[in-house]
Amino acid sequence: MTALVLAEHDNSTLKDATLAAVTAAGQLGGEVHILVAGSNAQGAADAAAKVAGVSKVLLADEPAYANALAENVAPLAAGLMAGYDAFVAPATSRGKNIAPRVAAALDVGQISEILSVEGPDTFTRPIYAGNAIATVKSSDAKIVLTVRGTAFAKAASEGGSATIENVGGPGDAGISTFVGAELTESARPELTAAKIIVSGGRALGSGEKFHDIMEPLADALGAGLGASRAAVDSGYVPNDYQVGQTGKIVAPELYVAVGISGAIQHLAGMKDSKIIVAINKDDDAPIFQVADVGLVGDLFTLVPELTAKILAAKG
Repeated sequence: MTALVLAEHDNSTLKDATLAAVTAAGQLGGEVHILVAGSNAQGAADAAAKVAGVSKVLLADEPAYANALAENVAPLAAGLMAGYDAFVAPATSRGKNIAPRVAAALDVGQISEILSVEGPDTFTRPIYAGNAIATVKSSDAKIVLTVRGTAFAKAASEGGSATIENVGGPGDAGISTFVGAELTESARPELTAAKIIVSGGRALGSGEKFHDIMEPLADALGAGLGASRAAVDSGYVPNDYQVGQTGKIVAPELYVAVGISGAIQHLAGMKDSKIIVAINKDDDAPIFQVADVGLVGDLFTLVPELTAKILAAKG
């Protein structure tokens, strides 16, 4: 079974989500090829060729693919699928936008956010906000998957020696136009790649208090900074901070939840973290059911004390 993996990239480097998708594709039991669709994307193709386990990189380098518009990339991928058994995409915003269109073009069902590969046509995926795991077997002629990056180890980014083949596609479909992007710049680690994450909830009370309380803790730990959906909906922070089922799915080594009650939607996005620390004044909060360490008390007292102790320990 030969799999085509959609590369997540910025035209010069690969994103870590691609490496997890390569691992999943490799477990299907056949060759793994990567599709790099972009503009002036030779750097991303060169990086893809070095990924362990990849035997070929398909480079579609045209202005139409510069911003990964799904309306342009999906027809390209669907056309290439004549030579492949499976299409594998990271379960990122880009992958979730492109993969369903590929599945529709191929007239097959998509299996979303797989957690494991049980066989060439059998997979597990979360349902009911992650409260149950379904085993799904596909009977379609071709398989279309999105991969939850936190469920698979990342393939080694060095050690491979894949060939690079230039491919063409239908180009600009003419039905969408890239207008612009407002990207958040931060010195802190990106949430999906951070080893430590601290997240704040609505209990912080305001955007000002969120930053006053959470940012020193994040800086002391060298952590990524996240938030619950309630905090985002309340306007404390932008929505790219959101951790949860409708936000970012994370699984860091340490997750610190501050003033987060633990709604199912939030737990679905972080409960696979290796160590979970919860700080909440309500000792019956659902977050304590998944926490390894719980602190019951006023976050406005506990968090500054914790931050001070971490800084003192670091000297």
